[in-house]
Amino acid sequence: MGRSTFLRGSRDNGPDGMEPEGVIESNWNEIVDSFDDMNLSESLLRGIYAYGFEKPSAIQQRAILPCIKGYDVIAQAQSGTGKTATFAISILQQIELDLKATQALVLAPTRELAQQIQKVVMALGDYMGASCHACIGGTNVRAEVQKLQMEAPHIIVGTPGRVFDMLNRRYLSPKYIKMFVLDEADEMLSRGFKDQIYDIFQKLNSNTQVVLLSATMPSDVLEVTKKFMRDPIRILVKKEELTLEGIRQFYINVEREEWKLDTLCDLYETLTITQAVIFINTRRKVDWLTEKMHARDFTVSAMHGDMDQKERDVIMREFRSGSSRVLITTDLLVSGGGRWAGRKKGKSKLIPSPGGPLVPLLRKVATWKMIWHA
Repeated sequence: MGRSTFLRGSRDNGPDGMEPEGVIESNWNEIVDSFDDMNLSESLLRGIYAYGFEKPSAIQQRAILPCIKGYDVIAQAQSGTGKTATFAISILQQIELDLKATQALVLAPTRELAQQIQKVVMALGDYMGASCHACIGGTNVRAEVQKLQMEAPHIIVGTPGRVFDMLNRRYLSPKYIKMFVLDEADEMLSRGFKDQIYDIFQKLNSNTQVVLLSATMPSDVLEVTKKFMRDPIRILVKKEELTLEGIRQFYINVEREEWKLDTLCDLYETLTITQAVIFINTRRKVDWLTEKMHARDFTVSAMHGDMDQKERDVIMREFRSGSSRVLITTDLLVSGGGRWAGRKKGKSKLIPSPGGPLVPLLRKVATWKMIWHA
């Protein structure tokens, strides 16, 4: 049975509890500041602490509980605040391990983010025996079909196009899917996935729980919440509520554009850096900075959207394995891509434009970008 459509007044005014400009108003005030107090399974708790988490972030303190209780949830928070672990923990707590069927479906805007989400889910569920499969474009369709037919994974994480294709061809069954997550919903819709997302909704059962996470709430995201969510719990974590406990920030004022390269190189000669991600705002400047750092005998890797999928996969594997220590990239990875470094190992140094912070992170790669002006 297709999912029912829920309309809540004029689109221009936004759904109940939302301002026209797309800032949601929270209607859930319960805060749980310890994973131990969330009634999570022992094996899931082991995975959470083994992953390196010690205390839930602001969004996790507010959103995990209503998700576990089965409510439709809209969570609005900045990227890098722990939204991925929020829904990953909620999914892992709710799935029935003995039921060999897909019970949770997660959509992400990019292949890289889907793969990173899969890795987070697998790491957090390491002691549970839960299975999670990345259903993404750019991979062999026949091999994917064989994998889905052999044994349905408990959790599917994928991009809208490939997920809809598998649903439409009935290789992925919606019968037991009880939780549907849209991660980075604003980014997905801005990339033109609206029709595919709507088509996927129509394939799901009408009682499927919907969890939507987004940094912003533009009108197309609000339309999704109006049409496909039932009396959702709304959770807003404002910028001023975000805590930087355990994170040391350093700000460097680079007054002139031509001084940035020397400043960056001075840092790498002065500091002991385990691994680092440098975010650049254009693909051209990724190539430029990579060339300049190679010329100065720095070993760096570069990745951006002009590269083919296989090349990007190789670069990501090298970086995760530690064989590559410095990754220069565009915002291809900003929305969640840094989550591979979610453990408390090493530090990341991100150099922004004047006015932004240089951040060594102990728990999570931040989403401050390194911006080099043209």
